[in-house]
Amino acid sequence: MSNKLEGFVKDNKKEFEVKGPSDQLWAKIEAELDKKQQPKKSIKLYQWMSIAAMLVISLGVYFTYNYKQANNIDVADINPEFGQKEVRFVSQIEEKKDSLAFYASANPDLYKRFTEDLKNLDSEYDRLKAQLPESPNQLSVVKAMVKNREMQLQILKQQLMIINQVNQYKKESSV
Repeated sequence: MSNKLEGFVKDNKKEFEVKGPSDQLWAKIEAELDKKQQPKKSIKLYQWMSIAAMLVISLGVYFTYNYKQANNIDVADINPEFGQKEVRFVSQIEEKKDSLAFYASANPDLYKRFTEDLKNLDSEYDRLKAQLPESPNQLSVVKAMVKNREMQLQILKQQLMIINQVNQYKKESSV
């Protein structure tokens, strides 16, 4: 069967080469090409729109991140010596707060009053830290922040001393 097909193709080869596709076929092909080209334009527009949207989002994230970084200044950036003091004070404050929390169960009212004082100082510290990036005299704000931490530490030491005195008094009274 394949020999018959090969023979037919060889015998009619000239007719295949001479006779090309009809004009109607070319018209259909051209119409199909026009139809296919139109969606490509909308796809390209869609792609450009998505690229533009990604670019806008990326720039927004970049500028938001940089704005937050610019407003997040550490004390050590202004003055390394004060930065070291603040780190030391913060670690001591956390240690004293833990000790104070240990005594909270024995004297809950006293503990509540003590923590209110510390919350006030913490809110003042947060206010100073928020002022730091916009302040024209950042060094004075940093000094005030370190002084605030020092006051927190002194208050905690006094509070622990008061609690120890109260506990000592209770022990002496019970004996």
